[in-house]
Amino acid sequence: MAGRPKNLERRMKKQYYVYIAANKNNTVLYTGITNNLFKRAFEHKNKLTAGFSSRYNINKIIYYEIFNNPKEAILAEKRIKGWTRKKKIDLIKSKNLEFKDLLDFECRDSSPAKRGQNDKLFNF
Repeated sequence: MAGRPKNLERRMKKQYYVYIAANKNNTVLYTGITNNLFKRAFEHKNKLTAGFSSRYNINKIIYYEIFNNPKEAILAEKRIKGWTRKKKIDLIKSKNLEFKDLLDFECRDSSPAKRGQNDKLFNF
């Protein structure tokens, strides 16, 4: 659009992800927010950030939502963080019954009939 700064256009197209990650046995859940889900998943898997996720071996993304507005994403993250474990598990199961790592290509069913919620993330 004419007259609009390029960085504003980039910001408008940026997506924000509220996600729930877990350890191998799904005994620990971590809720977070990022604008680069692949990078964040890599950081969790490789323990590149000190703190809770490294200490409790958070290594797979088991749920995420996509937002275009950062304020909406922050509100969603805060809302989910305030939920009980049971409510978080119900949310995860509504999209990922088996708690598979959604960013692990080996876990994804690539058949067109079963692709769906992840298509936007993977740009299929």
